[in-house]
Amino acid sequence: MASLNNPRPATYCILLSAALLAPLPATYAAPPPLALANDYEDVDVDLALYWVSEKYDGVRAYWDGTRLLTRAGNVIHAPVWFTAGWPVTPLDGELWAGRGRFEAVTATVRDFEPNDEAWQNIRFMVFDLPRHPGPFDVRLAEIEPLLTRAKIDWLKAAPHARVTDAAQLDARLQAVTSAGGEGLMLHRGDSLYRAERSDDLLKFKPYQDAEARVVALLPGKGKYTGMMGALLVQDANGTQFRVGTGFTDEVRRHPPPLGSWVTYSYRSVTARGIPRFASFLRRRDR
Repeated sequence: MASLNNPRPATYCILLSAALLAPLPATYAAPPPLALANDYEDVDVDLALYWVSEKYDGVRAYWDGTRLLTRAGNVIHAPVWFTAGWPVTPLDGELWAGRGRFEAVTATVRDFEPNDEAWQNIRFMVFDLPRHPGPFDVRLAEIEPLLTRAKIDWLKAAPHARVTDAAQLDARLQAVTSAGGEGLMLHRGDSLYRAERSDDLLKFKPYQDAEARVVALLPGKGKYTGMMGALLVQDANGTQFRVGTGFTDEVRRHPPPLGSWVTYSYRSVTARGIPRFASFLRRRDR
C-alpha cells in the first residue's frame, strides 16, 4: 500500500480504495480451525475447573505442521530458520515479543519479505494442541515435553496455573496488568478442542473489548490536520459509531484501510447499543 504520509483529508478514500482494489498476494489459505474465547464476566464460572495463563499482546497464529497462518488464514512469511525443526503436530499459540510490543510484532508479521533481525525478537508461545483428541488437561501436559524435544529457544510453552477463587484470579490479573500485560486467559481443563467460540476458553481483562469493521476514515483537525482523526466503524449488529482515541501518530498517518477489522476497548454500552468511551486497541490480525 502506498505511503500516506500527511495526505490531505480529501485524498484518504481515493488512496485507500486504490489499495483495496489491488490484487491480493497468493498467500491466502482457509481460516484455521481455532478455539475462540468468551468474556469471563459474562458467564458463571467454577474456577476449580480452569487453568489460567497470561493473555499475550501479540498475533494469534496456527502452525499446521508446515506453515504459520494468521487467524484469517493468511500465510505468515517467517524466515525459514524460525520454523525449521518445529513439530509436525499442529500448534495454537501467539507470536509475541514481550509486553507492550504489539505494534512491533504486527509490523514484523505483516512483512512479505521477512526481516531476520526483527524476527529474532519474537517467540511463539504455544498454548494448545488443536488436533489432539484429549481434554485440555492432557493436551497441556504434552505441550512442554513436545517443545523440549524440539530444542528451539523461541518455541515456548505458555505457562499455566490454577487459582482457587475469584480473589486469587483478581490478584493474578492485577499483577499481570501492573507489569504491562493485557489480561488473562482461562481454559477449562476437561474440555476438548473446539474450533468455535465457547465458555471452554475465557478472556479476563480490566476492560471489555470487541471488534468492528472500518467504514470511513474521518479527517483530523488541529494538530492532526492531514492525518486520520477518527474511525467510523460498524459492529456485527450493524451499529455504527466513532472510535476517536487510542491512536498513535503512526496509526493516524497510516490508518487501518476501509473494510478492515479493528479491536477497540469500551466501558459499557448505551441503551442504543453504542459503546461508551470506545478506544482503538489494534488492527485485527489479517
